[in-house]
Amino acid sequence: MNYQNAMLPEDAIKVGSTPSMTEETVVPGILNKHLAPKGKFGYLVVEEGSLQFVWEDDEDNVLDADSEHPIVIFPERFHHISITDKVRF
Repeated sequence: MNYQNAMLPEDAIKVGSTPSMTEETVVPGILNKHLAPKGKFGYLVVEEGSLQFVWEDDEDNVLDADSEHPIVIFPERFHHISITDKVRF
């Protein structure tokens, strides 16, 4: 498995969240190239199952995410997720 080793900035403040999604309810845009806005980090938390996370500028380095390994999403960096099985995130 290829897990990310990154942490949110120490001064990060949670300003919002999205409802949990599954492989059946995922918003289609998340499966396609998109980015977090300037100055805003994202934090992808998998509750059950697993998925893959891909930086568009490093497509050969696919990251795995599960309940023990969240993903820090950096601002202004294009990415997408890939769902390979049942998941809630």
